[in-house]
Amino acid sequence: MTSTALTLQSDKAGAKPRSAVSWWLSDVWEMTLRNVRHTLRSPELVSFSLLQPVMFILLFTYVFGGAINIGGGRYAQFLLPGIFVQMALYGSAAGTTIGIATEMREGLMDRFRSMPMSRSAVLVGRTVSEIFRNAVTVAVTVLIGLLVGFRFLGGFLPAVGGMLLLLFFGYAVSWFGAFIGLSVPNAEAAQAAGAVWIFPFTLISSAFVPTSTMPGWLQAYAAHSPMTAAVNALRALFGGGPAGGYVLQTIAWSIGLILVFAPLSVRKYASSSR
Repeated sequence: MTSTALTLQSDKAGAKPRSAVSWWLSDVWEMTLRNVRHTLRSPELVSFSLLQPVMFILLFTYVFGGAINIGGGRYAQFLLPGIFVQMALYGSAAGTTIGIATEMREGLMDRFRSMPMSRSAVLVGRTVSEIFRNAVTVAVTVLIGLLVGFRFLGGFLPAVGGMLLLLFFGYAVSWFGAFIGLSVPNAEAAQAAGAVWIFPFTLISSAFVPTSTMPGWLQAYAAHSPMTAAVNALRALFGGGPAGGYVLQTIAWSIGLILVFAPLSVRKYASSSR
């Protein structure tokens, strides 16, 4: 952390004139690397992130899978897209919320604010670094999914497109997590706030059961949930079905989340005095 700060300050003091965009990209890169290194140096965090998908896949496949009627086909094929999105939410939103709240409490955010660097770069670097952790988690989830019977039936390109869409959706949700992390008073509150909304958000969707099995009043919400759009998009891409409408919905939700919560988070960080 200290070496990163000194590097940023010394580079900016002695470097040739550069454009504001160039400095901003440099700041984002340094903060992204700093957060990735921090993740790699936290084996407990990495282990827990990798254990979660294993637990959920085994639990839903072998404990609940036999009791859920999906109208034909293997439950693993139905389940895994939902697990992919759920893990992206846990990694992006909850991880960002807790990470930012912890650094606020430890005073690191105040130190970043006092440095000659873009304030938005601090948060962009944090959210971009979550893409790395999500990619690792998704890779492990895919491996476990293959072991329980999941297959990419739509081909190579739709599979790659689905994974990129998943990472983009996770990145968008991480801005919501950043806003929560900047809004709560401490890391303990962040742990609760970062997870409490994820359970209803994931359960009231098409992630684990068909929305047609829900009461009518609940179907209205589930059918228009961004979680449902993302899950259905991945399910169609990975299963070889028509995915265009769901993909566009997921992209629209993702862009909307970024446009709303990125400016709010930057403003909250700039005005915070904790």
